[in-house]
Amino acid sequence: MVAGIEQEDGRAGKPRRADARRNEKALLDAAASVFVTSGVEAPIRDIAARAGVGTATIYRHFPTRADLIVAVYRHQVEELAEAGPVLLASSATPYAALALWLDTFVDFVATKQGLATVLQSDDPCYDPLHTHFVERLEPVCARLLDSAASSGEIRSGQDPYELMRGVGGLCAGVGSNPRYDARRLVGLLVAGLRV
Repeated sequence: MVAGIEQEDGRAGKPRRADARRNEKALLDAAASVFVTSGVEAPIRDIAARAGVGTATIYRHFPTRADLIVAVYRHQVEELAEAGPVLLASSATPYAALALWLDTFVDFVATKQGLATVLQSDDPCYDPLHTHFVERLEPVCARLLDSAASSGEIRSGQDPYELMRGVGGLCAGVGSNPRYDARRLVGLLVAGLRV
């Protein structure tokens, strides 16, 4: 579902009320947060408590755990995709926008690690998610890279997919080691793009 105007079967439906969209966003944000700390098998009641709703509300929106996991992932991809143009318009420089977006991308990857097990499972409902991720985020990253290159702040010719994979690789080391700071390492990677 994108902004509440698409039904589960992909047909366009009537736009939902603003409060219904806010409630769904609160559910998805709560679920993402719980998935990071407790994994995707966390009790639904924990997600409901974090969102301030009853479990029935979650099941009404997302009848199965897989529906919730897919919705969380898509929601986060959409938020990250929408952040790129906003940062480009509001940041002091295109390079600053790129750095801020990649910092947000680190948060996304950390949350995605909570979903990694199911995303790599044999369940076919998760198969389209990687394609959705690439189709939505690679153009955003490309636009940020191109803008920073056009302004003379970074070397041109950077591959957005390669950069996102690199950030993902740096984030893979995140775990129980408090001495490993993926965000700092990504900052060094971004600094290395400068001319």
